[in-house]
Amino acid sequence: MKKTQVCYLASLFLLLSFGVTVAQDFDPEYIKVTNDRARKIVENINIGDQEKEEKVKGYVAAQYRNLSLIHDERDQRIKDAKEKYSGDKREKHISRIEKEADKKLKKLHKQYLAQLSSELSDHQVDQVKDGMTYGVAPNTFKVYQEMVPTLTEEQKEKIWMWLVEARENAMDAGTSKDKHAWFGKYKGRINNYLSSLGIDMKEAEKEMYSRQARQ
Repeated sequence: MKKTQVCYLASLFLLLSFGVTVAQDFDPEYIKVTNDRARKIVENINIGDQEKEEKVKGYVAAQYRNLSLIHDERDQRIKDAKEKYSGDKREKHISRIEKEADKKLKKLHKQYLAQLSSELSDHQVDQVKDGMTYGVAPNTFKVYQEMVPTLTEEQKEKIWMWLVEARENAMDAGTSKDKHAWFGKYKGRINNYLSSLGIDMKEAEKEMYSRQARQ
C-alpha cells in the first residue's frame, strides 16, 4: 500500500472517531501540499532513524488533513446556519457549531501529540510544533529578551508560558492568518504585562534597534 493511501486511511479513521463526516477523498494536489509541509518540518529535526522519520512525516501530513476536514465542516455548517436562521437563533446555532468543532480539535490535538511522543523526544515534539507555527514562539521570545534585557528569570518564564500556550492554539488553526492571530492575541497580553511593570514598550523597541545598529 502506498504511503499516501496509508496516511489517508489514518486520517479517515481519526476523523470518523471524532464524529466528522467525510464526503469525499482528499484532492491529490492537497495531499502533495501536506506531504511537502510535513517533509520540510521533519527535515529540520535530527531524528536519525529512517523508519521513525517516515512515521512522523505521516503523522504531520495526516494532522494537516484532519484539521482541514474539521475546519471545512465547521465553516460549511456556519454558512448553512447563517442562511437558515437569523437573530439570536442564528447566533446560538453558530456558537454551538464552534463549540463542537473546538471539542473535536482538542481531541485531535491530544491524539496527535500522543502519536508524536511515541516516536520523538519532548524537544523534537517542540520542534514539530514550531515547524507548524513558523517558529513564532522561540523567535518572539528572543525578541522580547533583546527588547527588555533586564527581564528577570521569573518574567521570562511567564512570557514563555504565554507563547507556548499561543503555539498550542496556533497549531490547530486552519490558516496562516489564524495562526498569527493567536500569537497576536498573546503578544497583547505580554505587552500589557510588561507595561504593568512600568516598561515603555515603544521606548524599549527603539532602544533595541539603536543597540542593534551599533553592533
